[in-house]
This record gives sequence, structure tokens and C-alpha cells, in this order.
Amino acid sequence: MIEEKEIAILIREYLESHHEKMIHFLKELVALESPTREIEKQHIILDFLRVKFEDIGYHVVLVPGKLTGGYLYARPLDRDRSLPLQLIVGHCDTVWPTDTIKNMPISYDNGMMKGPGIYDMKAGLTQLYFSLLALKAIPAPIKVTPIVLINSDEEIGSRESTNSIKSLAKISNRAYVLEPPLGLDGKLKTARKGLGRFTLTVIGKAAHAGLDPEKGINAIVELSHQVQQLYAMNDFEKGITVNVGMIEGGISPNVVAPESKAVVDVRVLNKADGKLITDKIKALKPLLPNVQLTIEGRIGRPPMERTQRNQELWRIAEEHGRELGINLEQATSGGGSDANTTSIFTATLDGLGTPGDGAHAPHEYIFENKIIERTALLTLLLLTEPLNKNI
Repeated sequence: MIEEKEIAILIREYLESHHEKMIHFLKELVALESPTREIEKQHIILDFLRVKFEDIGYHVVLVPGKLTGGYLYARPLDRDRSLPLQLIVGHCDTVWPTDTIKNMPISYDNGMMKGPGIYDMKAGLTQLYFSLLALKAIPAPIKVTPIVLINSDEEIGSRESTNSIKSLAKISNRAYVLEPPLGLDGKLKTARKGLGRFTLTVIGKAAHAGLDPEKGINAIVELSHQVQQLYAMNDFEKGITVNVGMIEGGISPNVVAPESKAVVDVRVLNKADGKLITDKIKALKPLLPNVQLTIEGRIGRPPMERTQRNQELWRIAEEHGRELGINLEQATSGGGSDANTTSIFTATLDGLGTPGDGAHAPHEYIFENKIIERTALLTLLLLTEPLNKNI
């Protein structure tokens, strides 16, 4: 029987022999620009991935979206139905508009490979594809069947794909999410903040600012009071952040503002704090008389908490990292991902993409020499024994 150390060596050797093909595949993905809101562009990249997965023996279903490009679901054609499932989640959409690549071309600079969407997260998709290839080539038994979901709406909250992600996570022994890792040293993400959006709308009363201002009720003044109360809810020690990121109001400088609005971003580390802050926001009352205050919103992405089962998966990854000569660390991310969803239902590990920097920024890049080791790590994780679901 082949030993684990030998498996790690074989995986690394296989991936090193395919390094040029990996980079070529990654270049193809980056060149297929795929902004979230451009549905036709999403169809092109999803169809590209469909062909690739079918070529390696996967049954692929492309599920169309109503307002987005939809998502891809793939499973092995020759799967053993008696085996448990493991879910691998990625996204093909980026924040970059079409033709960004003209100003951010695929390039190399001192070990860094640059391009729009390369870090978030087309390198992760490349790892996924070549990890599945490695599983077919390495003489090691697969004890948990890999199934794949790649969506095209992650950058706008996975609104259309979340229900399917939930359904698959419920029947999976574990989930791996290929978002980029945290920091230049590539920390794996074992916890993420939950994310909420709230909108406060204030209705006052218009009046001429010069002739009879006393007859008006200034909605902007009321909103300023509400903003102060919102900021008082911040508790950085507990990881609770409340940010008023957008405000609007008024109709003219010479009119007492009859209406104003604020959009609020809320982040929390755990479900209890999510309920606490939601209750506080929903309990806000107007300070000025005869003002109408309407509050809408909720915690849309629950936190990915550092649960016992998530920590068990992290310990396994840490051990596999040592086998590959990688000193892995874990971290908490302030942003949300589809891992927030899968973690509710099954053990989840996130940040399994390639180290680099610049997500959503003009300097976006990966460290090219890290893509092999992170693909090897993912492959070892896919070969891991089923987890104890009672954890």
C-alpha cells in the first residue's frame, strides 16, 4: 500500500510536470474576462469550463441564472455511489469590467503573475481543475467523491446560487472553497465575518429654506443623529463593525430636505452578535418630532465561525502542509464568501487559492511558484478520509 509521504511526492511530481499546462490554462481563464453583470461573458467562461470538465470524465450541468450567468455543477461520471461527497466551490466572476485586460495585461514581474481576476479567483479555478487531473493520475484511492460548483455571482453575494450551494453542502462530508488565502504568506481562512446591509430612510417635510424654514422638518438633520447612533454600535474588540458607507438626501440647497437615506454595512464574527446588532439597528427611533424612519435589511451572509468541525479540517490541512514543506497558518477574514454558507451545514476550509495580493485592486497578482504547492495541498485534502460528521 502506498504511504502518505509517497503520495505527496507523486502529486508534486505530477503537478511540476504539468506546470506549463497549468500556466497556459490560467492565462486562458484570465483572458476570458468575466464581469459579474455581463451575462454573455459569463456564458462563455462557463462553457469553456464545461468542456474542460467533460474532457476529464465529469458530468456537467450548466444552470442558467435569471439576472446572472448562472453556475456550473460537475460530478464524476464513474463515481462510486456508496462514497460520501465533498464539495469544492469556486467562482468565475470578477469585479473587472470588459477590456480591463488592455490596461492590466497578463504579465510577469519578479515572480509575480499579474492580470484581472488572476488572484480572485482564476488561480483557484486552475488549481481545482489540475487537482482533479492529479487524482486520476495518482495511484491512491479516492474515499470521498468530489463534486464541483462554480458560480458567476459571488462578487454580488451569490444571490442566485446560494440555494444550490446550501443544498449541496447539506449532503457533503466537507467543503473546500478556493478563494485566495489571506496575506502574502497565504494563511488559510478558518473563520469569516458575517455581512449585513441595512438601509435607513428618513421622511421629513419640505419647506422654503429662506421664507419659512420653521415649517419644514429636515430629514438630513435627522439622519445625522441616526449616523451617530449607528457609529456608537461599533465594538472593534468583539469584531463588530458598523459603517455608514453611502448617504443621500435633499432636493435643492434652498429647500429643507424632505427625505434622506443611508446604506449601512455591518460585519460580525458570530451569529449571536449578528442578532444583537440587527436588533439594535431595527430598534432605532427618530429624534426629531413628526419624522418617519424606515429601516430595512438583515445579515445576509451569516458568519463562518471557527467551529469544532472546521478546526478539525484545518488540522488536517496543517498536517498535509507539513508533508509538502509548507508552514501553514490560519486566519479570520473580514469579508464574506460562499464559505459562510457551506460552514452552516458542513466542515469548511476556505482560502485554498494561490498566495498573492491585490484582490479588486489594479496590482492584482499571484506568486507563480506557489500554484503547484497549493494545488498539491488541495489534492491531498481531496484524498483525505471522510470526516466524522458527529464532530
